[in-house]
Amino acid sequence: MVRGKCMDNDWRNKASWKYLHTMCMHAYPLLYMYIYTYIFILHLLNAGSVVQPAALTTDFVPLSATRSSVFQVPPWNFILSCILPNKTSDFSMASGFLKTVSSMREEQGANATIFHSSRTYSAGLQAKEDPFCCISSETDLNCPLHKDDIAAKQFFSNMRALFYHQIDLRWSMWCWTTGNMEMLICSLKASDEKSYYVNSEYRTNLSYVLSDFSFEESSIVSQKGSVLAIPCNCSAHEICECLVPSVKLKNTYTMWVEITNGTTSLRSPLMSVKPLDIVKPNPPFNLHMEITERGELKLCWSNPKPMPYELQYEVRRLVNSSENAWQIFQIVRETSVITDKMQLGSSHSFQVRCRSLYGPGFWSDWSNLYDLNSQEVIYTPSKILTSVGSDVSIYCIYNNKNKPVSSKKIAWWLNLAERIPEHHYTPVNDHVGKVTLVSLNATRPKGKFLYDALYCCQQNDECHHRYAEIYIIDVNISISCETDGNLNKMTCRWTTNRTMLLEGSTLQLKYYRSRLYCSSMENTHQQSDSKGCQLQRDDFFECTFQPIFPLSGYTMWIEINHQLGTLESPPVCVIPMNVVKPLPPSRIKAEITVHSGLLNVSWKRPILPVYDLRFQIRYSVHGEETVWKTYDVVQVESGSVEVVDLCAAYLVQVRCSRVDGLGYWSDWSTLVCTVIKDVKAPVRGPIFWKHSQEDPVNKQKNVTLFWQPLMKNQSLCSVKGYKVVHHTSNNDSWSEYIGNETRYAFLWTESVHTVTVLAINSVGASLTNSNLTLSEETSTVNVVHSFRAYLINSSSVALSWTLLPGVRGLTAFVVEWENLNREEQIKWIQVPSNMSRFYVTDYFVAIDNYRFILYPILAEGVSKPKITNGFTKDDHQRIQNDMGLYVIVPLIMLSSVLLLGTLLISHQRMRKMLWEDVPNPKNCSWAQEVNFQKVTNVTGGTLHV
Repeated sequence: MVRGKCMDNDWRNKASWKYLHTMCMHAYPLLYMYIYTYIFILHLLNAGSVVQPAALTTDFVPLSATRSSVFQVPPWNFILSCILPNKTSDFSMASGFLKTVSSMREEQGANATIFHSSRTYSAGLQAKEDPFCCISSETDLNCPLHKDDIAAKQFFSNMRALFYHQIDLRWSMWCWTTGNMEMLICSLKASDEKSYYVNSEYRTNLSYVLSDFSFEESSIVSQKGSVLAIPCNCSAHEICECLVPSVKLKNTYTMWVEITNGTTSLRSPLMSVKPLDIVKPNPPFNLHMEITERGELKLCWSNPKPMPYELQYEVRRLVNSSENAWQIFQIVRETSVITDKMQLGSSHSFQVRCRSLYGPGFWSDWSNLYDLNSQEVIYTPSKILTSVGSDVSIYCIYNNKNKPVSSKKIAWWLNLAERIPEHHYTPVNDHVGKVTLVSLNATRPKGKFLYDALYCCQQNDECHHRYAEIYIIDVNISISCETDGNLNKMTCRWTTNRTMLLEGSTLQLKYYRSRLYCSSMENTHQQSDSKGCQLQRDDFFECTFQPIFPLSGYTMWIEINHQLGTLESPPVCVIPMNVVKPLPPSRIKAEITVHSGLLNVSWKRPILPVYDLRFQIRYSVHGEETVWKTYDVVQVESGSVEVVDLCAAYLVQVRCSRVDGLGYWSDWSTLVCTVIKDVKAPVRGPIFWKHSQEDPVNKQKNVTLFWQPLMKNQSLCSVKGYKVVHHTSNNDSWSEYIGNETRYAFLWTESVHTVTVLAINSVGASLTNSNLTLSEETSTVNVVHSFRAYLINSSSVALSWTLLPGVRGLTAFVVEWENLNREEQIKWIQVPSNMSRFYVTDYFVAIDNYRFILYPILAEGVSKPKITNGFTKDDHQRIQNDMGLYVIVPLIMLSSVLLLGTLLISHQRMRKMLWEDVPNPKNCSWAQEVNFQKVTNVTGGTLHV
């Protein structure tokens, strides 16, 4: 086949070349073009212009990245030009055939550099055939080659001659890194209508490989990585934007642009760019005018943020806004420039932009416009932010009808209410005045105005409406820190009166650390770090240092940032070991001692800190309203507290802190409760009584004993149970433990039966106890002569009794009563033996029937009871009469008091009237000769007084 002949291995010799030349020229012109292109590449290889091409894969990307094969992206526009093949032509270039040429613009101060073509195979790019594309400067659109490379020039000249049917497409292309240095942007803008048509119909992608080598390094560099493709946004049709996010500023990006519609692909040559070299900074900001100490006007501004590298600044000025003729005023390295003397009556506008100080780079956008009208009063600074107690100086230029007022005729007023004394004035020059305010107090808000207004006026008190604003803030912010008990972290908290802060202010905790303890000089100008603090619900800011150096000194302060300036709170130095809040003590034990009657508490101290600790015990009676009492202990891990009630349960907690007073008290330990223990055996057994019920069939009696539970002070401190001890006339005795029951029943079969009830706790049984002897013979003995009940009122009944003469061995009385009209339990009470009258307190109804029984208790047993049913009637009537008397007597006494008072008042009035009717001889001339010792009545008689 002809293809085999054309590709014969001996085609390099002269005969073969002639044969192939003849055959391919006549039979296969297209194949001839392929061979001619291949021979030209070999010619370049033999001449040493390019290196041997290598494969480009997605996993391992070896690039033919010589200085003559990759286009270095400049920080300005360049042109991407492509030749699109005619639809009727069968020609297509070999896949991946790239042409990279660039010529830097002379106006940017760079030398012209030309790059040659290379052939690169890529697994991701070899599927489509590309037409010819090249990159050139804006001024040279022909993609020029080296002037000495005559063969290459001849080749491309022949190429253009062959493809005169092709259409030239051109895009203006530029790449830059955004001012925040977070994104790389490449834009393509169509240069003509044909390119615009392709731009709107085709899809555009930007592919790149991230490398860690620079453009100037070795000729062949391999970099592991993946080819990343970014789709470009061409929604605007005229401009396509390709955004590479999260750029690595110091790395090198090798990239290319591909424009395709599915059948035809336009691909740019390889381009190399380091994002840090093409940063387009943010514009300067905060343009303002200041007056120097020499009285010169100085335009100042702030560096853009972030600042990629050292910058230079270009200042332009517009003298008359109506003409819109900007003048480049000056290019400087500083962030200020002294303006020349401006003509009075004219307005001046300024703008500033910046770019890299060294080498070419993108200019930033122009800053916001700053207007200066020299017809008005000029303050510098016009707004000032300062702290309480500081001194500030403000300059002023006062122009009155386009004529500057002499600085010696300038007066200063604060809030138009307070004239500042003249000894605070300083004339800087003929037209610039200065005032210095010392030891400033915090600004008091005046409605929505959070500043003091300072007015620059003439001495005749003519003030312009413009004024300078002075914001004075109290920056005394208290910072408190606390180290946890494990010495792992330190938490710092601070708060401020946010109502006094200016809107837009940000607060940040700044600090630096000394190696050991606090430095002698607390200096906030040292290199410091910032700490992020979170606002808590209680309006405190809180931040954590972790890990910490316990013995290092942390000097910290609060930095208040505002567009008007930065203020700092007074620095404080904190050593973490001095602000430890220990962990609470553990293993708390508390008990009431049996013998000493003290509350003993013991605990285990925390391991950290290693310093000596002091402890505090707090305790309260359990079950009542919690009233804590405290007791202090130093160093030891136990303490004894004297308490009032030994039979109460106590709640106990312990906490600790450093014995030298540094740091904080720990939290209180877990709550423990003491167990009630018996201090001694009960003082005495319960007082009890009995009910008897006879059984005539069996000739026995059923006896039931009952009593009230002992009070805590009687049982010391508890009763675990009761024991009943029996003694009979047959000398039999036994005891029975009944637990906590308060009723006990037994059979009385002997003639005499004595029972005793003992109270028992953990210490022992009661020693003083009540005995009750049941005797059939004694129960028939009558010792009571009379027994009566008198109703006093609804809650009290008086009982009185008399005994028969000769009664001996009386130990006590027991009184029982019950309401016969109601089914109620019989009530009883023990009365001492020496009493013959007793008042029973209960609820009594006068119309109900009551039974009262009096039991005399003898040493030999219970004698015969005396019973009375109801109240004694005669006495009841007497009591009712007495009750009427009780009402009448007070009324009579009250009436007597009122009558006596009336007589006294009448007597005083009569004396007053008599004194007024009798004239005073000293004051009345006619009465001086009258003898008032005699008074003549109407009958002519005489009454001697």
